[in-house]
Amino acid sequence: MDKELTLVIMAAGMGSRFGGLKQVEPMGPNGEFIIDYSIYDAVQAGFNKVVFIIREENYELFKEKIGNKLEKHVKVEYAFQEYKDVPEGVTVDKERTKPLGTGHALYCARKYINGPFAVISADDYYGREPFSLLADSLKNTDEFSIIGYQIGNTITDNGSVKRGVCFVEGDNLVSLVESKVEKIDGVIHGKPLDETKEEYTMEADHPVSMLMYGLRKELVDYLVEDINDFFKNMKDPLTQEYLLPDVLDKYASAKGINMKVIPTTAKWYGVTYKEDAEVVRNAFKDMVDKGIYPDKLWN
Repeated sequence: MDKELTLVIMAAGMGSRFGGLKQVEPMGPNGEFIIDYSIYDAVQAGFNKVVFIIREENYELFKEKIGNKLEKHVKVEYAFQEYKDVPEGVTVDKERTKPLGTGHALYCARKYINGPFAVISADDYYGREPFSLLADSLKNTDEFSIIGYQIGNTITDNGSVKRGVCFVEGDNLVSLVESKVEKIDGVIHGKPLDETKEEYTMEADHPVSMLMYGLRKELVDYLVEDINDFFKNMKDPLTQEYLLPDVLDKYASAKGINMKVIPTTAKWYGVTYKEDAEVVRNAFKDMVDKGIYPDKLWN
């Protein structure tokens, strides 16, 4: 049997702009969720374990709606992202309501990760090719990687979106700038969330991160130690987040490694706004009609 290849799915966030728990909003022609298609593509690519990072209060819902039907196809485990899961001696401000971030989410899944793994968001449809690219990289190299989507394949007509805009040399990541991105009069504009940085424009094929990484167990070991520094130096206990891109940047610098950007022309779909839902449903129906996916995924 092949070594364990784990897919970690970040699903603890509530879709505030969408107006509910969008991870379990039916999108496929037979009631499938976006997350169903991601897991189906991952299993086809060779991933043999799925770890859902969810809020404990949503466990029964996730297990009923998603987990139960997957268990005969792939190993399924659950990690809970909760304020109580922090290093010994750390106390989270009782007034805090904002999640502690994607880095903390991965920290909460630490005991379920035993080897190479991919990280994705439950909110996004990534396409089949990127899972194959990540599986190949994780099985056959020691690289840390990020899937680089073309920005034009990831934006919505219904408003601005937040994207991790990649700047590269060759195929190595130089910097990742978290930005507000919007297409205005046919031109794609990026406004860094860091207000000290200048706004910029991009061509439609500029690479961006959609939170799809190929990572190694060593990163989790590093993160378990590094998160202590985050809490020790936290400036805003109510809103500051421990973010995975920041952890990756620190790890790469500390270890002297490069993060490889693997390009894809795959089309991204997601539901940032309610108006996006019809577009996504139509896209899945079209892919089923074309035979890209079976009519019922998990039969």
